[in-house]
Amino acid sequence: MKLTSYWLDTSEPFRSAASGPIQGNYDVAVIGGGLTGSSAALALAKKGARVVLLEAETIGNAASGRNGGMCNNGFAQDYGMMSAKLGKDVANRLYRAFDAGVDTVERLVAEENIDCSFARVGKIKLAAKPEHYAKLARSQELLAANVDPDTEMVSRADLANEVGSDRYHGGLIYRKGAGMHVGRFVRGLAEAAARRGALIHEHTPMTGLRPAAGGGHDIETPKGKLHAKQVFLASGTSRIGPLGWIRRRIVPVGAFLIVTEPLPTTTLDRLVPKRRMAVDTKNLVNYFRTTPDNRLLFGGRARFAVSNPASDEISGAILRDALHEIFPELRAARIDYCWGGMVDMTRDRLPRAGERNGIYYSMGYSGHGTQMSTLMGTIMAEVMDGRTDLNPWKDFTWPAIPGHFGPPWFLPLVGAYYRLKDKLV
Repeated sequence: MKLTSYWLDTSEPFRSAASGPIQGNYDVAVIGGGLTGSSAALALAKKGARVVLLEAETIGNAASGRNGGMCNNGFAQDYGMMSAKLGKDVANRLYRAFDAGVDTVERLVAEENIDCSFARVGKIKLAAKPEHYAKLARSQELLAANVDPDTEMVSRADLANEVGSDRYHGGLIYRKGAGMHVGRFVRGLAEAAARRGALIHEHTPMTGLRPAAGGGHDIETPKGKLHAKQVFLASGTSRIGPLGWIRRRIVPVGAFLIVTEPLPTTTLDRLVPKRRMAVDTKNLVNYFRTTPDNRLLFGGRARFAVSNPASDEISGAILRDALHEIFPELRAARIDYCWGGMVDMTRDRLPRAGERNGIYYSMGYSGHGTQMSTLMGTIMAEVMDGRTDLNPWKDFTWPAIPGHFGPPWFLPLVGAYYRLKDKLV
């Protein structure tokens, strides 16, 4: 069993990294080489900007290459709750932004000829308890009436056509959802940006950032200094560099995944006959999907903990047990991959994007970032060019999380609370 991301292990490394010292003047410096940063660098380079991207590790090494590869529309939260909280017009606008995110991924895959097995197979949200089905049905009725008629309920009696397990009580299908090989996608975006002239430096953390006397910003790295007229932070949960303001507003939460050995097509036809992206309704969520080479990926918040090799292996054992409970016939299947990644959670589980003190940012995707990060990287290139009206999150304030100043000391308490909720609700 490899303690590494399946997506990163089965995609070609980024080949177009810049070499030499860090120096010079640029129109935009992008901090972070995940989906947000790579899509922004591509969009900015297409506009003719002189772009430099600084990545502390390698392209896609953090959350962008460590997720489930799901590209789904819809909120993580219940649509009815979001409408009541935000108002129907705002909720619908944000819902359509997630739709646009999936469309943006599909467009970029086609335009840049990225071989990442993108497929619109849809998503099914599975009711973990009978009462959850009733809640999903109410949500689907509101969705169909207000913003997404391309949804459908599946009863428990018909669920075998979607999932070969007796652990669920029906589900809600979102037909616009998609899946892809996210490692190949994020590295493909970076290669496309490099082809258009963006300079992309791997293993180059930003260690200093300050306003320059003549305008713009000076940036320090271990390899040298540069000047940029504009700076775009696409840094997610990064703990490197002078990002204290961001760190007080984002909680890094571990997400963990395992991947089986390649499975016979006949087995997958029984377990996931339509190959949809699948997620359940628990607070400590589980999700699963097939991979392009016929493995089953199974993930979730096995524990509220940070990701490191020891933590990943413990979480992998919890996920393996959950996998066997849902799909008992996979007890004999070998687990080939186990890994974790850090999700950039905001307090309300909604992204944030905008500008502060002359520095632009987009992050806080809260576990639903594959499509939204790609959309926001593309949109922020326009926002930095004066089109602030295009930012769907422009009206959202971003207060600090009380008591959060660095390492998330409260994660075990949060995990215990959600485990209790899963038992009671």
